[in-house]
Amino acid sequence: MTGLFIIAHAPLASALRAAAMHAFPEAAAIGVYDVPPGASTEAYQAEAAALIAALDTPETLILTDVFGATPCNIARHLAERPGVRVLAGVNVPMLWRALNYRQKSLDEMVVLALAGASQGVMQVAVSRPQNQAQKPISHDSIDRHHQQ
Repeated sequence: MTGLFIIAHAPLASALRAAAMHAFPEAAAIGVYDVPPGASTEAYQAEAAALIAALDTPETLILTDVFGATPCNIARHLAERPGVRVLAGVNVPMLWRALNYRQKSLDEMVVLALAGASQGVMQVAVSRPQNQAQKPISHDSIDRHHQQ
Protein backbone atom coordinates (compact mmCIF):
# COMPACT_ATOMS: atom_id res chain seq x y z
CA MET A 1 0.00 0.00 0.00
CA THR A 2 1.27 3.45 -0.88
CA GLY A 3 1.90 5.75 2.07
CA LEU A 4 0.23 9.14 2.26
CA PHE A 5 1.80 12.18 3.93
CA ILE A 6 0.35 15.70 4.10
CA ILE A 7 2.62 18.64 4.82
CA ALA A 8 1.08 22.11 4.86
CA HIS A 9 0.90 25.42 6.68
CA ALA A 10 -0.47 24.90 10.19
CA PRO A 11 -3.19 23.77 10.85
CA LEU A 12 -4.13 22.72 7.29
CA ALA A 13 -2.40 19.32 7.29
CA SER A 14 -4.25 18.22 10.43
CA ALA A 15 -7.53 19.63 9.13
CA LEU A 16 -7.16 17.70 5.87
CA ARG A 17 -6.44 14.54 7.85
CA ALA A 18 -9.64 15.15 9.84
CA ALA A 19 -11.58 15.53 6.56
CA ALA A 20 -10.04 12.27 5.35
CA MET A 21 -11.03 10.49 8.56
CA HIS A 22 -14.59 11.76 8.10
CA ALA A 23 -14.94 9.90 4.80
CA PHE A 24 -12.41 7.11 5.42
CA PRO A 25 -12.39 6.24 9.15
CA GLU A 26 -9.95 3.40 8.48
CA ALA A 27 -7.36 5.85 7.09
CA ALA A 28 -5.59 6.46 10.39
CA ALA A 29 -2.17 5.86 8.84
CA ILE A 30 -1.98 9.23 7.10
CA GLY A 31 1.13 11.11 8.15
CA VAL A 32 0.74 14.85 8.69
CA TYR A 33 3.09 17.69 9.43
CA ASP A 34 1.77 21.16 10.20
CA VAL A 35 4.49 23.69 9.43
CA PRO A 36 4.30 26.53 11.97
CA PRO A 37 4.51 30.20 10.94
CA GLY A 38 8.00 31.49 10.35
CA ALA A 39 9.42 28.04 9.83
CA SER A 40 12.69 27.64 7.98
CA THR A 41 13.06 24.71 5.62
CA GLU A 42 16.21 23.40 7.30
CA ALA A 43 14.82 23.58 10.83
CA TYR A 44 11.88 21.29 10.07
CA GLN A 45 13.27 18.84 7.51
CA ALA A 46 14.49 16.41 10.17
CA GLU A 47 11.10 16.36 11.94
CA ALA A 48 9.25 15.78 8.67
CA ALA A 49 11.74 13.08 7.64
CA ALA A 50 11.16 11.21 10.91
CA LEU A 51 7.38 11.37 10.45
CA ILE A 52 7.51 10.09 6.88
CA ALA A 53 9.88 7.28 7.92
CA ALA A 54 7.37 6.23 10.59
CA LEU A 55 4.86 5.42 7.82
CA ASP A 56 7.13 2.48 6.96
CA THR A 57 5.95 2.15 3.35
CA PRO A 58 8.11 1.50 0.28
CA GLU A 59 6.35 4.26 -1.69
CA THR A 60 4.87 7.50 -0.38
CA LEU A 61 2.81 10.26 -1.93
CA ILE A 62 3.30 13.64 -0.27
CA LEU A 63 0.52 16.21 -0.65
CA THR A 64 1.39 19.82 0.07
CA ASP A 65 -0.53 23.06 -0.12
CA VAL A 66 1.34 25.75 -2.08
CA PHE A 67 4.10 25.25 -4.63
CA GLY A 68 7.25 27.13 -3.63
CA ALA A 69 6.22 27.72 -0.01
CA THR A 70 8.10 26.27 2.98
CA PRO A 71 5.99 23.08 3.27
CA CYS A 72 6.54 22.37 -0.42
CA ASN A 73 10.28 23.00 -0.11
CA ILE A 74 10.46 20.53 2.78
CA ALA A 75 8.46 18.02 0.70
CA ARG A 76 10.80 18.49 -2.27
CA HIS A 77 13.72 17.65 -0.01
CA LEU A 78 11.92 14.49 1.17
CA ALA A 79 11.20 13.55 -2.45
CA GLU A 80 14.92 13.14 -3.10
CA ARG A 81 14.47 9.65 -1.65
CA PRO A 82 13.46 6.87 -4.02
CA GLY A 83 9.76 6.00 -4.03
CA VAL A 84 8.56 9.44 -2.90
CA ARG A 85 6.50 11.81 -5.07
CA VAL A 86 5.08 15.26 -4.28
CA LEU A 87 1.87 16.95 -5.45
CA ALA A 88 1.26 20.62 -4.63
CA GLY A 89 -2.14 22.29 -4.44
CA VAL A 90 -3.80 19.71 -2.21
CA ASN A 91 -7.56 19.87 -1.88
CA VAL A 92 -10.13 17.49 -0.39
CA PRO A 93 -11.07 15.85 -3.73
CA MET A 94 -7.36 15.13 -4.36
CA LEU A 95 -6.97 13.64 -0.90
CA TRP A 96 -10.10 11.48 -1.13
CA ARG A 97 -9.09 10.23 -4.58
CA ALA A 98 -5.62 9.33 -3.28
CA LEU A 99 -7.18 7.46 -0.36
CA ASN A 100 -9.47 5.57 -2.70
CA TYR A 101 -6.52 4.29 -4.71
CA ARG A 102 -3.82 3.61 -2.11
CA GLN A 103 -3.54 0.03 -3.33
CA LYS A 104 -2.38 1.28 -6.78
CA SER A 105 1.22 1.93 -7.70
CA LEU A 106 2.65 5.32 -6.82
CA ASP A 107 2.59 6.44 -10.46
CA GLU A 108 -1.07 5.45 -10.89
CA MET A 109 -1.98 7.09 -7.58
CA VAL A 110 -0.35 10.36 -8.70
CA VAL A 111 -2.37 10.44 -11.93
CA LEU A 112 -5.63 9.62 -10.14
CA ALA A 113 -5.04 12.16 -7.35
CA LEU A 114 -4.30 14.91 -9.89
CA ALA A 115 -7.50 14.04 -11.76
CA GLY A 116 -9.47 14.18 -8.52
CA ALA A 117 -8.03 17.59 -7.71
CA SER A 118 -8.83 19.16 -11.05
CA GLN A 119 -12.24 17.51 -11.44
CA GLY A 120 -13.20 18.65 -7.94
CA VAL A 121 -12.81 22.32 -8.82
CA MET A 122 -15.83 23.75 -10.59
CA GLN A 123 -18.22 26.65 -10.63
CA VAL A 124 -21.51 25.78 -8.98
CA ALA A 125 -24.64 27.23 -10.56
CA VAL A 126 -27.07 29.02 -8.28
CA SER A 127 -30.04 28.32 -10.50
CA ARG A 128 -31.57 25.14 -11.91
CA PRO A 129 -29.99 24.13 -15.24
CA GLN A 130 -32.15 24.78 -18.28
CA ASN A 131 -34.65 22.17 -19.42
CA GLN A 132 -34.95 20.55 -16.02
CA ALA A 133 -38.42 20.94 -14.62
CA GLN A 134 -38.79 20.93 -10.87
CA LYS A 135 -40.84 18.02 -9.60
CA PRO A 136 -43.58 19.00 -7.18
CA ILE A 137 -42.90 17.89 -3.64
CA SER A 138 -45.47 15.38 -2.50
CA HIS A 139 -46.26 14.72 1.13
CA ASP A 140 -48.35 11.69 0.25
CA SER A 141 -47.01 8.61 2.06
CA ILE A 142 -47.92 6.44 -0.93
CA ASP A 143 -45.78 8.50 -3.29
CA ARG A 144 -42.30 7.01 -2.80
CA HIS A 145 -40.43 9.26 -5.24
CA HIS A 146 -37.45 11.06 -3.77
CA GLN A 147 -36.34 14.30 -5.30
CA GLN A 148 -32.57 14.39 -5.73
